[in-house]
Amino acid sequence: MKTTKATKSTPAKPVAKKAAKKATAASKKAAPAKTAASKKAAAAKTATKKAAPAKTVAKKTAPAQAAPKKAIVESHAALVRRARRINRELAEVYPYAHPELDFENPFQLVIATVLSAQTTDLRVNQTTPGLFAKYPTPEDLAAANPEEVEEILRPTGFFRAKTKSVIGLSKALVEDFGGEVPGRLEDLVKLPGVGRKTAFVVLGNAFGRPGITVDTHFGRLVRRWQWTDETDPDKVEAAVGALFPKSEWTMLSHHVIFHGRRICHARKPACGACPIAPLCPAYGEGETDPEKARKLLKYEKGGFPGQRLNPPQSYLDAGGIPAPPLGAG
Repeated sequence: MKTTKATKSTPAKPVAKKAAKKATAASKKAAPAKTAASKKAAAAKTATKKAAPAKTVAKKTAPAQAAPKKAIVESHAALVRRARRINRELAEVYPYAHPELDFENPFQLVIATVLSAQTTDLRVNQTTPGLFAKYPTPEDLAAANPEEVEEILRPTGFFRAKTKSVIGLSKALVEDFGGEVPGRLEDLVKLPGVGRKTAFVVLGNAFGRPGITVDTHFGRLVRRWQWTDETDPDKVEAAVGALFPKSEWTMLSHHVIFHGRRICHARKPACGACPIAPLCPAYGEGETDPEKARKLLKYEKGGFPGQRLNPPQSYLDAGGIPAPPLGAG
């Protein structure tokens, strides 16, 4: 009986083996799914690793922008010394600096300066010979036909507004000043179209009375040099005027404006050709390579015509070339 029971119970083992085989087969079928999932996960990790350097590259290429200008920390006395040294250096470079508007008398200068708004001195110099040939005196221009004046002034831009200003200015000279240009600031600024900038150009260059001319070049350079951070022309004039003796104001204006037109340009300064580079906190904003910088020079230093058709002899002696008349070339 015992032997018979033992013999009957043995088939249970094959059943267990079959179950084990089924479990193994099931696990083998499941394994590829896990392997596929793991492969996808591995691929994702690899992609992440490959993408990671892009962030590093972005960080490396971002500082391509120009470095911010460093502010100079200096006392007022140190600022005065640096500003005056810059002016002395510029005086050696531009001993022939002069107003770049052609004129023969105060009337021509005040008219030319009014016309120079929103255009170049060159364009004014090419236009005024025709204007003064037809209207040589304030009395002539005061009685002029506006349409005829507009046609002459058309090349300077904003010719209608400028015609109104120069005719109104001429009438004021005739009616209030006996046909003569006044030599006082308070009188000049009362004339139509004449502000402080124009008044100081006239005072300094027609009457020999000191004044600072804050045009776009002057304002741009004195801020680059950190003489002031003011943007209002009147405040710039006051701040810079406090750094220099009054007797130097007129020539200081010429030196700065000459430098702004020839070397320290608005968009691409020729830093590598600049004589005051060691004194300039903005050095490096422009081209620093000497050879490349020299190619950026304008007017007499670059061999190009200047602004005036009839420049001073000192300018011609320095290698300056007169500008061509309107329509030439």
